[in-house]
Amino acid sequence: TMRTTQKQWLEALSVSYYVFTFLFMGLFFSLLVLFLLFTSFWSISVLYLVWLFLDWDTPNQGGRCFECNRSCTIWKHLKDYFPIKLVKTAELPPDRNYVVGCHPHGIMCMGTFCNFFTEANNFSKQFPGIQTSPVTLAFLLHLPVYRDYLMYLGLCSVNRRSLDFILSKPQPGQAVAIVVGGAHESLFAIPGMHCLVLRNRKGFVRLALRHGASLVPVYSFGENDIFNFKAFPTNSWQYLCQITIKKIMKFSPCIFWGRGLFSADSWGLLPFAKPITTVVGRPIPVPQRLNPTEEEVDHYHMLYMEALEQLFEEHKESCGVPASTHLIFK
Repeated sequence: TMRTTQKQWLEALSVSYYVFTFLFMGLFFSLLVLFLLFTSFWSISVLYLVWLFLDWDTPNQGGRCFECNRSCTIWKHLKDYFPIKLVKTAELPPDRNYVVGCHPHGIMCMGTFCNFFTEANNFSKQFPGIQTSPVTLAFLLHLPVYRDYLMYLGLCSVNRRSLDFILSKPQPGQAVAIVVGGAHESLFAIPGMHCLVLRNRKGFVRLALRHGASLVPVYSFGENDIFNFKAFPTNSWQYLCQITIKKIMKFSPCIFWGRGLFSADSWGLLPFAKPITTVVGRPIPVPQRLNPTEEEVDHYHMLYMEALEQLFEEHKESCGVPASTHLIFK
């Protein structure tokens, strides 16, 4: 029907907007500000760069979030395109703080974005009293204009100063959502695979111990299935190049493709409409240790890995993952 077709178009356009934002908006506005400096509109760039200088530290102080942006209708269409679901397995009492570990990174963190950056699945109603603060790479929050857009969605820098600021707020119920595997994990975003970069990622555990914040494992089933992906052997020169660029630029260049805007059978950069189910696990209580020992860090890191693995095993079959599939930790 016409109404169904209109809805499908709105969903496709919302995903196109997200893909453009994720892949190109930062570069686009950086080049635009630079270009305007050499035109008669140079004053616009100068004024913005002055504003950028004065506002430089805001990403480290909680950013700025407008709830109307999180509740925008476009995110509802984005959710319906796949669709993306949010599954709650336990309460998150608002009388304490949380460090939420989100897995896997995938190509574009679609499940994490939809459920923790927006209100598309009514996170605040399912977990009343919890204020989420998604975090991202600091350099993204220094790109002209793009940084302001990301902060309006509630993003903050994923560095110690920023995270300590959020979890030190006087009101409890603060939850920082961290994609623990980071850009490196996007190199393992192979459809059907569930490979996490986690064994040596312990900074989020130290953060939780410093603030006595409970650890919350989260897994988004289907995140790696929405794009086709070209994986290179770990001993190949292509993989070495990816790792080298990641160390320098803080992001991992990878080859992926999806469908086109006008046809699901054509090549393009839109993700395939495959379901994503984000499951929020039970919180793991963590004591406050201002200077945690390595033994304490290792202990709670192991508890977290075991809880994440159990979460995966309990929900994998209901989310379409074969019973023979298990998590791989790198």
